[in-house]
Amino acid sequence: MNQAISISMLDGVIKRTIETVEASKAQIFEISEHARQQGNALKLELHELRQEISKVIQKVDALELAYRKSRNRLVLVSRNFHTYTEEDIRIAYEEASRIQVELSIFRERENNLKRRRNDLERQLRNLEETIERAEKLVTQMGVVLGYLTGDLSKVDEALETAKQHQMMGLKIIQAQEEERKRVAREIHDGPAQSMANVVLRSEIVEKMLKNDRILEAQMELYELKEMVRMSLADVRRIIFDLRPMALDDLGLVPTLQKYIQTYEERTHVSVDLVVFGVEQPLKSSVKAAIFRLVQECLNNVEKHAGASTVQVKLEFLEDSLVLVVKDDGVGFDVDKRTAKGGSFGLLGMKERAQLLEGTMELQSSPGEGTKVMFQIPVKF
Repeated sequence: MNQAISISMLDGVIKRTIETVEASKAQIFEISEHARQQGNALKLELHELRQEISKVIQKVDALELAYRKSRNRLVLVSRNFHTYTEEDIRIAYEEASRIQVELSIFRERENNLKRRRNDLERQLRNLEETIERAEKLVTQMGVVLGYLTGDLSKVDEALETAKQHQMMGLKIIQAQEEERKRVAREIHDGPAQSMANVVLRSEIVEKMLKNDRILEAQMELYELKEMVRMSLADVRRIIFDLRPMALDDLGLVPTLQKYIQTYEERTHVSVDLVVFGVEQPLKSSVKAAIFRLVQECLNNVEKHAGASTVQVKLEFLEDSLVLVVKDDGVGFDVDKRTAKGGSFGLLGMKERAQLLEGTMELQSSPGEGTKVMFQIPVKF
């Protein structure tokens, strides 16, 4: 009874904590969005201000040249007073004075505009730092929420392996949050940034059209079209990273070939894909899992192996599928790595193989490269 009461009280405390954290997360998100909107407005103002500064600088340069000419004219007239009339001298003097006054006004305007530009740039940097801090806080809160919202119905059973489950669960949540953060960052730095620029530049086009600057507007629209085309390519790449649609449309092998080609272009690591047997129709979940295993192996090669060549072997047997990924990288001591608990990447691959009721075997030694083998039972 006391245990049930304790668990019930603990559950109530956790629920209240979750509500508080969720509310705080929503508030931080609102702050981040408000800062982002302010940032977009500042970018537009900054763009227009820089254009105005450029025009004022051109005007100042022209006035400086005109002032030098007027001064030279005044000196010439003054020295040759016997050749020029008093009216000529007066006109030269007034012209030089007028240009000097106008030059002083535009110089002051240039300085004011530059001070305003520097102030806007500082504000924009502060807003970007605020957004970055808010995103970090949201990610950290996401980890906390994910961990707190776990199932507490089997507390007694969880306590038996609490330390192991806690570490693994936290790592999984952290990996999920990091993946979400990575995707969010890619969308923010890619399509979202491009769309913000599209909005910004479309407003500029609108102003150009109102001022009958048709040719400039056409050039701007051409650049906008290219920007949208690049954003579309970024979106398609992000979608492919999340879940390659080609798995369902083309199959496992063609999708792996496409991924490996992109991987080689990005990393300059040579990857040889070898397939034995005839590809059989697999369940969508199995195809996705095999693809992720290859992807994780190649990511480990890129991050840790320092390899120049990799061989990916895929063999379709009667009742199973064998996947082997071998590289010629630096390798490592498997016993020492296992004693330390292994890396999360290796643990994640092992867990994925076990979910498919398969096995994973790892062979490596310093200076001898690494070989990872998976055997997955499948029903064709």
